[in-house]
Amino acid sequence: MSNRMKAGMTVRREVLGDAHVEKAEASKTGFDTPFQTLITEGAWGTLWADDTISRRDRSLLTLALLAATGNFEEIPMHIRASRNTGATPDEIMQAFLHVAVYAGVPKANHAIKLAKETFQELGVEI
Repeated sequence: MSNRMKAGMTVRREVLGDAHVEKAEASKTGFDTPFQTLITEGAWGTLWADDTISRRDRSLLTLALLAATGNFEEIPMHIRASRNTGATPDEIMQAFLHVAVYAGVPKANHAIKLAKETFQELGVEI
């Protein structure tokens, strides 16, 4: 296992939690192993492992970018991860307000709906 892969797995577990990573690893097949390696080394072992900006800031950027590009499927996962990154519900709302102004109200509206549902599932008062 490369150093980048080791770092990526460590950061991935710290941000997403062991349960999420274990579930993803258990469902990995030979077909998607190259993709899992790419995101573990690239996203987690390089980008998220860099300490130039905080994980809190990365979390907010990630949520805003997911919403702005309409990639809503991963928003609940990153809302759950915000418990580990320190991004607060109020800060997340501010990120989605930026999305509304700069990328479109419908995208922000849908992201906020997903965030509300996920926070409610987690028992987070919003």
